[in-house]
Amino acid sequence: MLDTRPLRVVAYRRLWVSTIVTAVGSQFTAVAVPKQIYDLTGSSGYVGLAGAVALVPLLVFGLWGGAVADTVDRRKLLLVTNIGIAVTSVLLWVQAALGLGSVWVVLALLAAQQGFFAMNAPARSASIARLVPVEQLAAASALGSTVMVFGAVFGPLLAGTLLPVFGLSVLYLVDALALTVALWAVWRLPPMPPLDGPARRAGLSDVVAGFRYLAVQKVLLASFLLDIIAMVFGMPRALFPELAERTFGDPPGGGLALGLLYAAMPVGAFLCGLFSGPLTRVRRHGVGVTVGVLAWGVAVLGFGLSHALWPALVFMALGGVADMVSMVFRGAMLQAAATDEMRGRMQGVFIVVVAGGPRLADLLHGSMGAAVGAGPAIAAGGVLVLVATVVAVVSLGAFWRYRAPSGHS
Repeated sequence: MLDTRPLRVVAYRRLWVSTIVTAVGSQFTAVAVPKQIYDLTGSSGYVGLAGAVALVPLLVFGLWGGAVADTVDRRKLLLVTNIGIAVTSVLLWVQAALGLGSVWVVLALLAAQQGFFAMNAPARSASIARLVPVEQLAAASALGSTVMVFGAVFGPLLAGTLLPVFGLSVLYLVDALALTVALWAVWRLPPMPPLDGPARRAGLSDVVAGFRYLAVQKVLLASFLLDIIAMVFGMPRALFPELAERTFGDPPGGGLALGLLYAAMPVGAFLCGLFSGPLTRVRRHGVGVTVGVLAWGVAVLGFGLSHALWPALVFMALGGVADMVSMVFRGAMLQAAATDEMRGRMQGVFIVVVAGGPRLADLLHGSMGAAVGAGPAIAAGGVLVLVATVVAVVSLGAFWRYRAPSGHS
């Protein structure tokens, strides 16, 4: 079963609890934004454009946010950015409740929210290794990932159920309330100032130093590359609104199929997380990531070839299992292979890859889906994942041979 040793650490438990409330609420917005854009425009191309709009702040503020997380008290940074995310969620609720009907307002608020998220996530992730022993990093990674996919399971299901009854505005409001509640848990965290000196302002030189450090960390580079391959070529979520309505029979106002499509992958990931105890004892992390990405590619290919809802959901659930395996090992590798002075910057790059990859995928799949159809675009992406992964791993032998360290921090 799930390895719960890190929860014995009070500070980590508070950080972990703060993600539980927001895990469900954030998925309400993740469903509401593409649905609102599709309702306003009737085009998957515009849904894909939302990915491009969100990508720019993720790239800029993710990298800068990682540098800031290495130079200031990470607890204070978490508080400020959580407030920013909550405010943008409130504004999304206001525009939907007032019925402004402007796709550009939605896109602008999405960009602002992603900017705050990109500043928040590196500090949150970089804090973990300050709170738990090194031999428990894989377990902490599994706990955090399981909580996030728990929210991703129930969030879309609840959103799909509430959407036809209460409308989009309520989905945004629930996310805002959840973020407000989570502030309490973050407030209870201990101070986490830099270990290498007093707090200071982060500048461009700090970001550049992070890239110089990453340039000599070949294993980390390889882990980022495999995740980019998996997400950019294989994440078909931009096509979910179109598939739900045109292939799987949802009514124009939204229905259960849309919620099930968003929830299927997290269901598989959540079940895998519940039984992830054996994964935390595997030391061949490079092999684990590779197997997970290859299995993800197979699942995406099967999803693209499915013409009925239930087979499609099964393939997405299997993809969730594969993604969780990869996620656990990648998270542990990143925590163990970086020093604390660079961990925020490495987490910033990680967030750019993890969050930016799917945004690029939104643009790619939205465009390809509009050109050749949703199913063929998704299936082609699955094939590209398989081919590119094999080429990358063969070229990067050190990644395949990587083993996790042991001992205490």
